[in-house]
Amino acid sequence: MAVTETVPAKAAERRTAPTRSFGPLLLRLHFYAGILVAPFLLVAATTGLLFTMAPTLDKIVYSAELTVDDPGTATLPLVQQIAAARAAHPDGDLTGVRVTEADRTTQVDFTSPELSAESELVHTVYVDPYTAEVTGQLTTWWTSTPLTTWLDQFHRDLHLGTTGELYSELAASWLWIIALGGVILWWRRTRSARRMLAPELKAKKGVRRTRSWHGALGVWLLLGLLIISATGLTWSGYAGANFGAALDAMDGNRPYVATEATASSGGHHGGPASGAGDPAAIDAVLTGARDAGLDGPVQISLPADAASTWTVTQNDNLWPVRLDSVALDSSGAIADRVDFADWPFLAKLTSWGVNAHMGLLFGVFNQLILAALAIGLITVIIWGYRMWWQRRPTRTDRRAPVGTPPARSAWQQLPTWGIVAGVPVVFGLAWALPLFGIPLVAFIVIDAIVGAVRGSTES
Repeated sequence: MAVTETVPAKAAERRTAPTRSFGPLLLRLHFYAGILVAPFLLVAATTGLLFTMAPTLDKIVYSAELTVDDPGTATLPLVQQIAAARAAHPDGDLTGVRVTEADRTTQVDFTSPELSAESELVHTVYVDPYTAEVTGQLTTWWTSTPLTTWLDQFHRDLHLGTTGELYSELAASWLWIIALGGVILWWRRTRSARRMLAPELKAKKGVRRTRSWHGALGVWLLLGLLIISATGLTWSGYAGANFGAALDAMDGNRPYVATEATASSGGHHGGPASGAGDPAAIDAVLTGARDAGLDGPVQISLPADAASTWTVTQNDNLWPVRLDSVALDSSGAIADRVDFADWPFLAKLTSWGVNAHMGLLFGVFNQLILAALAIGLITVIIWGYRMWWQRRPTRTDRRAPVGTPPARSAWQQLPTWGIVAGVPVVFGLAWALPLFGIPLVAFIVIDAIVGAVRGSTES
């Protein structure tokens, strides 16, 4: 008789014992991050959507400068094209020349007295390579037109400088967490691949239907959002510096030819190095680079001084990329060479990722994918806020403008091993991604204060 009474008692104890899992904490984190970080994501997605239009807008706005109406069969010597550019821009030093293909103009860069050296701006003169006619002049930043530069900076820092860069880094630091956490929560709810990928079309209007669209679209966007988040962090202020240090430690940075004047510097735009050299040698230099196999569009940079060499670097970021580089003397003899095939894999991966983030790697298709991701992210965010509103209490005695947050003390429901393993991981992420760690601490502090205030009020 004692045995028959003990078994039901133990079964009841098992039934009443709390289930420990990551679900409640993940739900609470996803909720608060979605509410508080989503506005930054919304801005980043909107400005990013505008930036995806930059290549198309450039073709429309700067068609006279960038393209040739009637391409000929043979181009004129570069020294002749530079002479035409110099006549149009008599002041400043020649810093570099970009040789393009087909119906594109040659771009000749000069310093300008009115431009600060620290601004990294140059004055670019566009020359028809078939007639040496100057088609226009623009002030460019890392080879980008003024319009592209404006849209780029608008996306990166809202034209607010270093302070503005914090918004984009915050968005990139949390995007992957919100997206991945949302998909995990959606899997916990549906437990079906089919239901994860397709919204509940038969669901009645309300939070259930909105959640199904929010979750299903989030799954379709996940891979793209993870790539956007990771690549965006590579050139951010704080996380980007940590990423650069990691590349240094793993010898994973881009290699450059052995010369004091490299063809381009860090960052994701690439551009000319200032220098001083005899422009009369530029055709011999280009011929030497072509003979060395550097076909397609190239960037030619002048020597920094008499002890340095010229550099010629392919700058075709369209897949498959052409990014080989050579250092040459004034006769066109090769002094050093670095091929893209010899780059460390991490350097290649970084280059591919950054160019994909900028819509350069796969051309128009890449830009369409980015636009779809931006529109999808905006839609998911709007649906998320809609769910918050749809979950609001509507009874007269409990009416509220928005839904209530998930229950507090979710961390107490974590399994012990999860706490032991999770704390070091979170601290590591917080160190690598400061704009993940600092807001997370702020969330915890605010949540604790709100809980204490409510507790004292209720007591």
